[in-house]
Amino acid sequence: MSRKVIKELNRHIGEKVLISGWVHRIRELKNIVFLILRDRTGLVQCVVDKNNPYIKELKIESVVSIEGIVKEGKNKFNDFEVEVLEIEVLSKALEEPPIEINKEELEVSLDTMLNNRVLSLRHSSQNSIFHIKNIIVKSFREFLCEEGFMEIFTPRIVKEGAEGGTEVFKVNYFGEEAYLAQSPQFYKQMMVIGGFERVFEIGTFFRAESHDTNRHLNEFISMDLEMAFINDEEDIMDMEERLIKYILYKLDVEGKEYVKGFNGGIPVIGETIPRIDINEVAKILKENFNKDLEGRDLDSEGERLIYKYVKEKFNSDFVFVTNYSRKKRPMYTMPKGEEGTRSFDLIFKGVEITSGGQRIHDYNMLVENFKYRGIDPESFSSYTESFKHGAPPHGGLAIGLDRFVALLLNLDNVRICTAFPRDKNRLIP
Repeated sequence: MSRKVIKELNRHIGEKVLISGWVHRIRELKNIVFLILRDRTGLVQCVVDKNNPYIKELKIESVVSIEGIVKEGKNKFNDFEVEVLEIEVLSKALEEPPIEINKEELEVSLDTMLNNRVLSLRHSSQNSIFHIKNIIVKSFREFLCEEGFMEIFTPRIVKEGAEGGTEVFKVNYFGEEAYLAQSPQFYKQMMVIGGFERVFEIGTFFRAESHDTNRHLNEFISMDLEMAFINDEEDIMDMEERLIKYILYKLDVEGKEYVKGFNGGIPVIGETIPRIDINEVAKILKENFNKDLEGRDLDSEGERLIYKYVKEKFNSDFVFVTNYSRKKRPMYTMPKGEEGTRSFDLIFKGVEITSGGQRIHDYNMLVENFKYRGIDPESFSSYTESFKHGAPPHGGLAIGLDRFVALLLNLDNVRICTAFPRDKNRLIP
């Protein structure tokens, strides 16, 4: 007999079925026992004769297979239940779990949750987070494939850091110094220049920043895209706006049952996402919040305040801030005037989730911009050489997946929506 998952059982009323999963709860009555079974699709109430020898041995979270008859019967889980004929114990839980998986809320500290990660992932609230994350990744891929993008896979061990900073993890690569990749930036540009025109990647990247905040990780998932033959950064923002709307639509259609357990629901985007030049942002922050903006850049407080303004004025949870300082953006960013750049950040609920913009596609300009930033272009020759043989106008962006999910679900720490987070204090599990 082939196994059925719980959410399929309503189609098998009156039939004998085989189901398997974890023992979620056991409740003994006078003559029968209610065993609540959990699989990846949900919970089902199973009715067991109290004299069944296996019942006396079972602990919560043991893994079992059950043969039984699906019968109509209203309970808090379904409009049916399973009358148990046979139970096979596949794996016996050896002790009571250190955290209570079968409670409505997972009432443990963040450290306890992460130290017992395999168990905490079984809780419905944690389980839902990763279903939501999966829908976002799947939607990102679907949308871009429909737009003519190709998925690529770039190296994680590199000769130089793509952002030109010092926050890189060093690796001994057969006696040669190498680094863990900070982003796929150079390689996705090289693939565009290589003739593929539109590329994307979903991958894990690394930053060696010694921070310990609720929004940063040292190993994180980035959703990147790069596209050729653009006019300027506005084309990239147009693409991201349509992408975000598609992701939210798919979450509403496919993820309602998972999102409903979190405060806030699907975020508000409106007709269009507001786009505000950093110079205008400076005026808004000064006039409305008496905050001075230094160096054409936004700190975390500035991000929160411009979001507050946009939320009140436009009822949008998103805002694009554009034209950041040339000194604050990476060396490959297309300049705009003397001090600005054709760059943007997408701020969501007061936190930056995307950086993007137009890239420099002219070899001589790129080399000069390296020098302007005090970086030796010779150290990046394998990248810059790509621009000597014709490079189309192009640009792209990167979305921090973990941070996006945390903000979407109003979670107070990005580690909660990371299966096995890596930060300065955590290398296990």
